[in-house]
Amino acid sequence: MKKQLLLLALLASAFLPAWSQMESPVQWTFEARPVSADEVDLVFEAAIQEGWKTYSPKQSYGEDALGPVPIGIFFDEGSHFSMAGELQEAGKRKEAQEPLFDNLTVAYYTGKAVFTQRVKVADFNKPITGYVESMACNEEMCLPPSAEDFSFSLNAEQDADQAAPTQAPTAALPAFEVSGTEGATTAAGAMDSPGSGLADPVQWSFEHRPTGEGTYELAFTATVAEGWKIYSQHTNPDDGPLPTQFNFEEQPGYSLEGDVTEEGEKKSAPDPLFGGVVVTKFTGSPVVFRQQIKATDPTAPITGYLTYMACDDTQCLPPTDVDFSFHLSGQAPTVAAVDPATGLKTIDQRIAAIRASYESPVGTCGVEDVAKEDTNLFWTFLLGFAGGLLALLTPCVFPMIPLTVSFFTKSSKDRATGLRNALIYGLSIIVIYVSIGLLITGVFGATALNALSTNWIANTLFFIIFLFFAFSFFGYYEITLPSSWANKSDAMADKGGLIGIFFMAFTLALVSFSCTGPIIGSALVQSATNKLGPFVVMLGFSSALALPFALFAAFPGWLNSLPRSGGWMNSVKVVLGFLELALALKFLSVADMTMHWNILPYEAFLGAWVLIFAALTAYLFGLIKFPHDSPMQKLSPTRGGVALASLAFTVYLATGFMYNGETKSYNALKLMSGLAPPANYNLFLTKSEADEDIKARFPSFTKCANDLDCFKDYEEGLAYAKEQRMPVLLDFTGYGCVNCRKTEEHIWVEDVVKDKLEQDFVLISLYVDDRKALEEILYSVPRQEKLRNVGNLWADFQIVNFEQNSQPLYVMMSPDEEVLAAPRGYKEGVQDYADFLECGLNTFQNTKASGKPLGEK
Repeated sequence: MKKQLLLLALLASAFLPAWSQMESPVQWTFEARPVSADEVDLVFEAAIQEGWKTYSPKQSYGEDALGPVPIGIFFDEGSHFSMAGELQEAGKRKEAQEPLFDNLTVAYYTGKAVFTQRVKVADFNKPITGYVESMACNEEMCLPPSAEDFSFSLNAEQDADQAAPTQAPTAALPAFEVSGTEGATTAAGAMDSPGSGLADPVQWSFEHRPTGEGTYELAFTATVAEGWKIYSQHTNPDDGPLPTQFNFEEQPGYSLEGDVTEEGEKKSAPDPLFGGVVVTKFTGSPVVFRQQIKATDPTAPITGYLTYMACDDTQCLPPTDVDFSFHLSGQAPTVAAVDPATGLKTIDQRIAAIRASYESPVGTCGVEDVAKEDTNLFWTFLLGFAGGLLALLTPCVFPMIPLTVSFFTKSSKDRATGLRNALIYGLSIIVIYVSIGLLITGVFGATALNALSTNWIANTLFFIIFLFFAFSFFGYYEITLPSSWANKSDAMADKGGLIGIFFMAFTLALVSFSCTGPIIGSALVQSATNKLGPFVVMLGFSSALALPFALFAAFPGWLNSLPRSGGWMNSVKVVLGFLELALALKFLSVADMTMHWNILPYEAFLGAWVLIFAALTAYLFGLIKFPHDSPMQKLSPTRGGVALASLAFTVYLATGFMYNGETKSYNALKLMSGLAPPANYNLFLTKSEADEDIKARFPSFTKCANDLDCFKDYEEGLAYAKEQRMPVLLDFTGYGCVNCRKTEEHIWVEDVVKDKLEQDFVLISLYVDDRKALEEILYSVPRQEKLRNVGNLWADFQIVNFEQNSQPLYVMMSPDEEVLAAPRGYKEGVQDYADFLECGLNTFQNTKASGKPLGEK
């Protein structure tokens, strides 16, 4: 697995747009040199840029080793020539360990390499054709293997000085032959033009093998770039991503035996990209699909196409089709070339006005912003730090602060020694808790931790554990570690010195577990989605826990400012108990959506949180008591302030039930994002109908997000915009686009934005993952791909005109298809989005006022 991930990272890095602009570091030239009356030496010379290398055809590692692709020279078959001897090579050949491939010993060339193949020619009037394949690497990365065609035109009347080679242009289609893997071809899933910003994270290869008695196994292997995922055939497409699908063209010569099977690292869990809908996805690479067939005519090709969707943590690419063709009689399976001559109706959606104004918009305001969410570990650290601050206020820890600091200051011979010992004590606390985080990651691994955070069984267990923690904080029982552990640690602390100080800190960690354990457990679970999460969250927790010991040792006089221990510390524990109870429902919600129990939809979850925080408010006001609570003589300002904050949050939660008549939906609560189930997992929401008169003329006219009028067909929306002489907001979106939903639920709902969308623009929402089949298969001329459904059509439209394949993408245009301002991707901020719309609207109005005709070409 380590090697597979390494190679995957190398290949994935090669598809970054910056590298796609780079000239190939290996340049090939060809020459034919007559040797005798019927023999010719074909010479292939590689000029290799400084800092790069390419790999010898002769390697000591076997075909199964994960190594670089060696140079391969492949000849098209023909009876007019035959090989005379083996391929000869010359140049700066070296053998060494290759760090990029786990120190595998490889043979490679730098600077220049020359390869000579002698052939015996039977007919000099026919050219000898084929292609040469090579892979180039530098010290940091490898580019994908590239193939270059060659054609040697030979003539028997030419002498040695007159023979000249002909170099064919590079193949137009982005397909790379894989050397050393019998019968395999890798296909690029999407166009990747220089500077296009297009992502292509999945590469497919195909193989077949006989299984006996006329049966064969077809294998489809997906190599998925790190950080990306594709989806199982068995995931539900209704509310989630498109599952991987296989479509075989019906023809005589074979029949399918059973269904397509799948292999790979797979899990079923709620996916935040699809509002918590349960999906089945592959989390590792490679992914292998297998189909058994019965062949009645092995000479007949087996053709068809597969469809898949690729997503990372922030976005999904449009569904992509990959054609395949298997030749069971011996020819390697290939990516089926799409030929307009087959009779498919061609389509070219490039619009000159759009492409020209996209590069230079009519208006000068606005800056193109196709931003993604930027997540980092800073918030994880803050989560741990906040947990540490809460732990300080519990009765297990707070009384230890003055006792421990006083011990260091009184038992030390001077203040400097006391300060040093307190600092060592604090550092020991950090080392102990950080070690726990590292131990958890090391034992379970980041992948297992992430799986635990989404698995329904684990989440049900977390729900029960958090309930257990909550009632412990309420005072009905205590969670403690064996007393012998603390006694042994305390005995070690009596030895003094650095070891003694360390075990004093360790004793604190053990005896305070009844208070800190639930907090640590909660923080670890929340941080488990990142491989460094447990380490970072424990660093934050321990830093907050250790901070007061160092500060008060440095400034002992501050101890007098600490509040006295008392009943308020038990109140802190009870408050934490309510928080644990609320978080427990979050885990039950995950399990509920995974298993489709339908016991905790949006209304039930939010109602439960309202009751929990209403009960917390009542407790803080003294209306509810727990076993270890002291009688409350009066309401302190601090407790009163927390009670009012709890009351305010309860009221805020209740507003989540407010029904917005304009959007025909609940008002989404930003603070509940990621905690509550999605609003579409509910019991009572309905939708309104679009204007019947407009819909009669334009069938795609409908209600889209937030009950906004929109068109789902570009031509229809554009025609309506010309009628109304209004600008267009082109919305490239997807049913499975999480950032699209965030924009719609938190930005489009605001009046400053919604009013403009309703009154000033014609909204055209083009769903790039719409799987509705087209009336006939189309052939995209610029991308040389088949378009089979509506999503393919709109994805092609976005790519060929805007060179982007990620959503959302918002483009403002005039009715004559001129881009009014720089397009915009996902970015938070209501006013920023409103300014973006105002920018395009002002440009449109100024253009209209200038007298330029609208709606005319």
